[in-house]
Amino acid sequence: MAEPILYSFRRCPYAMRARMALHISETSHEVREVVLRDKPDALLEASPKGTVPVMVLPDGTVLEESLDIMRWSLEQNDAEGWLKRTDEGLIAANDGPFKHHLDRYKYATRHDSDPEEHRAAARAILMRLQDRLANQACLCGDRRGLADAAIFPFVRQFAHTDREWFAAQPLPDLAKWLEGWKSSDLFKAIMVKRDQWKPDAA
Repeated sequence: MAEPILYSFRRCPYAMRARMALHISETSHEVREVVLRDKPDALLEASPKGTVPVMVLPDGTVLEESLDIMRWSLEQNDAEGWLKRTDEGLIAANDGPFKHHLDRYKYATRHDSDPEEHRAAARAILMRLQDRLANQACLCGDRRGLADAAIFPFVRQFAHTDREWFAAQPLPDLAKWLEGWKSSDLFKAIMVKRDQWKPDAA
């Protein structure tokens, strides 16, 4: 039986969260590592927008959004109960305003933006996560869930933009949560390096 195919890029935070959900659900699938400057025709045929992640199911259905891939995966097998521990408002704030400010902080030259202004705005959003994590281990309780996995890759990207500055911020519980995810077996498993996928590859 054909397996679902995931077009992915190792360092993309959207692809990271999709891969984490697929891994935790133990859903058998094929990962095709994409080089964004050399996108394969098969990806563009499945999803003309050409961004990752994209999942093609055996019946031909195409999932073009990372959250859709996460939810589909967990609907197959949600052994840790991730779907019970989510917060649509937190995820929307991450994918909307936080991502907006993150891009304009990390890629200030590209956006012709003031990085310090956007760093401060993103930090204000992270303070809300800090407040929540001050009283519990994860964003929706004491066990990790969908909200944590969906948001973590973007917090990681923000923290790595200027690690020294981030370490100096009053975000101790957020930093602990971040390190826990970074050092987890789950994250290590989904960050293995893969060669660029080619149509004629084995």
